[in-house]
Amino acid sequence: MVPLDERFTQALQNGARAWRAALERDLKSRGITPAGWSALAAVAGAADAPSQRQLAAQLRVDGATLVATIDRLAACGLVMRMPNAHDRRVKLVVLTGQGQALAAQVHERAAQLRRAIAARIDAGRMAVASEVLEELRTILEGACDA
Repeated sequence: MVPLDERFTQALQNGARAWRAALERDLKSRGITPAGWSALAAVAGAADAPSQRQLAAQLRVDGATLVATIDRLAACGLVMRMPNAHDRRVKLVVLTGQGQALAAQVHERAAQLRRAIAARIDAGRMAVASEVLEELRTILEGACDA
């Protein structure tokens, strides 16, 4: 019999992997990579257009890696770089109309997937699982700081 702590971490990893795979199938059908989606979603969710440096920090990726991702998104017409009015050396990343439409489509697909999951899992169990996962995140973030 598998110890409970091991079963828990395996279930966590497998659940996250299955969720990611389901979303990545949709992204692939739309011609976007997971890295591209992460950047696009971060820009879409930002209150103000982020700089490339801010976006790299938020996504926890190297600046050069993000530049290549932004280059691909720009080539697809999903984002564009705009000069910062206060510092011309800084480039802000903004969604184009096409990028906004794609972000809305992917968000809706994720919402559909969440609703399908919620329809099959008892709400009380889902609430408990959410609390456990939130507690796990707090524990692990604290462990990384120690």
